[in-house]
Amino acid sequence: MTAPVRSYAAHSPTGRLGLFQFDRRSPRPDDVVIEVLYCGVCHSDLHTVRNDWGNAQYPIVPGHEIIGRVVAVGAEVSRFRAGERVGVGCMVASCRHCGSCGKGWEQYCESGATYTYNSKDPIDGTATQGGYSEQIVVAQDFVLKVPEALDPAATAPLLCAGITTWSPLRHWQVGPGSRVAIVGLGGLGHMGLKLAKAMGAEVTLFSRSPGKEADARRLGADRIVISTDEAQVASVAGRFDLVIDTVPCDHDVNPYLPTLASNGTLVMVGYLGPLTVPLNTVPMVRSRKALAGSLIGGIAETQEMLDFCGQHGITSDIELIRIQDINEAYERLIKADVKYRFVIDMASLQNGAPAMGSGVAA
Repeated sequence: MTAPVRSYAAHSPTGRLGLFQFDRRSPRPDDVVIEVLYCGVCHSDLHTVRNDWGNAQYPIVPGHEIIGRVVAVGAEVSRFRAGERVGVGCMVASCRHCGSCGKGWEQYCESGATYTYNSKDPIDGTATQGGYSEQIVVAQDFVLKVPEALDPAATAPLLCAGITTWSPLRHWQVGPGSRVAIVGLGGLGHMGLKLAKAMGAEVTLFSRSPGKEADARRLGADRIVISTDEAQVASVAGRFDLVIDTVPCDHDVNPYLPTLASNGTLVMVGYLGPLTVPLNTVPMVRSRKALAGSLIGGIAETQEMLDFCGQHGITSDIELIRIQDINEAYERLIKADVKYRFVIDMASLQNGAPAMGSGVAA
């Protein structure tokens, strides 16, 4: 039987998120039913709600940085039990049999991954809805174990911001002796600094803001380079094995290519879309440098990241908010007025007025 749940949803690209009641789908034999305790607020939530990518299907309940507690499991579930702390990230399904899924790259599923919200359940076709809600139902293969030693609220952003930076760090084999630069100090950037430092790399932050130096060093940066200062940028020419660009809007990437060492890679994780300033390929061709992209990470890789964070005591720097303040949080997110991730305490949902509207979702 479906179960009615309360949530906050968007009904148009210009309206405010508000209370919304819908029915979660009936649990299947391999499903885990999860009470949502905390949910991080991602730039992707804002882009999707405001239809910046042109694929919004309203109503939308955002949220894909979910920490919760198992309240029930299906008959075929073997990995989880009631009462366990668990996480759910950006995906809730994939085909599981294509070449990418076979390699543990469910995020690159050749049939298209099923996202935690604004997607379609591959079995019954219902709309998926995310973690700005009381409860979520997810197949056990897409549920993650969360180390008990970590603060649950500050762990929530690891399910997107953490894995988005961890995946390129692992793919390009960062470790002791590596030289890594992070472009931008926000939700993604601050996690990139923490993770790269814990992996043993020398870490540099590229930032437009001189005032961020103290915070950057606290988070793990060995060096800060002001990206608008040509002399400072020139001083690190040919230095980096990997540059992770976390900036979430269109910008000129050309200044960063000369800072790569031969065989180095500049990987885009923050911005999806065309670049206005044409790419100058000269530095790439002359020294076999590469421009690449990376999208979140697979389930096994995300579990590896959570385990690593548990061992090293790594969480996100957060500001805890009530669900009732989500619209104001979105406005602050646009202004980068947060250090460094908003997380919703979903207990606050119990304090709202009776929900409006109805729907059915995975």
